[in-house]
Amino acid sequence: MKTQNYLKIFIEISCIYLLLISFGYEDFAWYMKPFLLPFLFYAVVKTNEFETKRWLLLSLLFSWIGDCFLMFTDKGELYFILGLVSFLIAHILFIVLFVKQKSDGIHHKKPLYWFGFSFVLVYLFGMLSLLIPSLGDLKFSVGIYAMTISLMLIETLKGSFNWRDQSKYIVLIGAIFFVTSDSILAINKFYTSIPNASFWIMITYLIAQFCIVKGILKMNNDVKIGY
Repeated sequence: MKTQNYLKIFIEISCIYLLLISFGYEDFAWYMKPFLLPFLFYAVVKTNEFETKRWLLLSLLFSWIGDCFLMFTDKGELYFILGLVSFLIAHILFIVLFVKQKSDGIHHKKPLYWFGFSFVLVYLFGMLSLLIPSLGDLKFSVGIYAMTISLMLIETLKGSFNWRDQSKYIVLIGAIFFVTSDSILAINKFYTSIPNASFWIMITYLIAQFCIVKGILKMNNDVKIGY
């Protein structure tokens, strides 16, 4: 099966998954969750070799492990912590991936980059200020995680100035959606309940993973997606 076919199936099965959640069939959607990211994983496997391929595969693998752990958070706090650690590793791997991605020079020392950099710092300190009072023993863990995803976003922001292909903007959009998904999850868990939180967490998360994979593959293999 070709790369673009796996990407198409990911889109289709993700839409079914999100429809189930939106119509209240979360019990059925629960069984589908482990089968979402593997389609992105195999889409990457089926591409030609490129320098950062293994880092993308490892990032997706640990994201999938995190997905599986978070499915059982109702069984105990340990599963949430294991999920947090898995996604922390995934984000570190994404950072390595973005750092190693080929660029055509250093162009990020521009006012627009520093504006975006400052915005990410404002987000980081704002989120921590909001959440820390209710984090309890998880203050350190969540703080490290928040700093890591902020660094991940900064690296994609830097890449949007340095990487050679226009698909760099797709990767940046993916990173923004990833941070948005994690933020909704954190606010819903630690600060205040958000209506339809599971839907908003998952739609932003799935868009994030798809955009990052699509952008990286297109930058390295010129992958095209069409129906």
